[in-house]
Amino acid sequence: MYARTATLRGNPRTIDEAIAFVRDEWLPSTTGLDGCTGLSMLAGRRSGRAIVTTGWETEPTMRASAEGMRGSRARLGKILGAVPVVGQWEVAVMHRARQAGEHASCRVTWSALPDPAQVDEDIATFRMAILPRIEELPGFSSASLMVDRLSGRTVLAVNYVDGAALRAAAQRADALQEQYAREMGGRITEVAELGLVIAHLRIPETV
Repeated sequence: MYARTATLRGNPRTIDEAIAFVRDEWLPSTTGLDGCTGLSMLAGRRSGRAIVTTGWETEPTMRASAEGMRGSRARLGKILGAVPVVGQWEVAVMHRARQAGEHASCRVTWSALPDPAQVDEDIATFRMAILPRIEELPGFSSASLMVDRLSGRTVLAVNYVDGAALRAAAQRADALQEQYAREMGGRITEVAELGLVIAHLRIPETV
C-alpha cells in the first residue's frame, strides 16, 4: 500500500474553510479514482498546519493520480495561503485497535535514517519492539508507519481517542520515540500534534 501526503503551513483563521473544502470537494472527487483507498486530513487550528493523505493500492496507481490531485492541492493552498509540500510513501505498518472517533488526535513523528538500506530493519524493529508498547498507551486508537526507501525518511502517526488521551500519553510516547531513534541510529527531525479532522483512509491492517 502507498500514500501521498500534502503538507501545508498556512493561516489558522482559514483552517475551518480548508477542512470544509477537503471534506466536501476533495474527498468525493478522489475516492472513486482507480486504486484509491480513501483520504484523511490532520489539522492544527492554532498552527494553521494541515496534512492531507490519500491512500493507494499500488505505486503505479498512486503515480497515475498525480496530475489529477494537482488542482485540489492548489485550491487548498490558496485557501490556506501556503504552498503544498508533497511526499510519496510506502505504508509499511498499519494497525488499528479501534476506529477514530469524533475528537481523535494524532501525534506525528518524522525521522531520518543514516542509511536508507536500513529501512527493512527499521520496519521490523518497529513492528516487533515498539508497536506493542505504543498499543499499551492510554487512549491508543491506531498507528501507521510510512517510509521513503530512497531517502530513508519515515513518518509515524499515532492516533488517540481524543486530545486528553494524547496529552496523558505524551511522556511515555516521548520515551518510546527516543528508544526507536536510538536503536535505529536515526534522528527525529520533527514532532507535531494535530487533530484528525477527516478519517476516511481505508488502508488495510498489516499487523
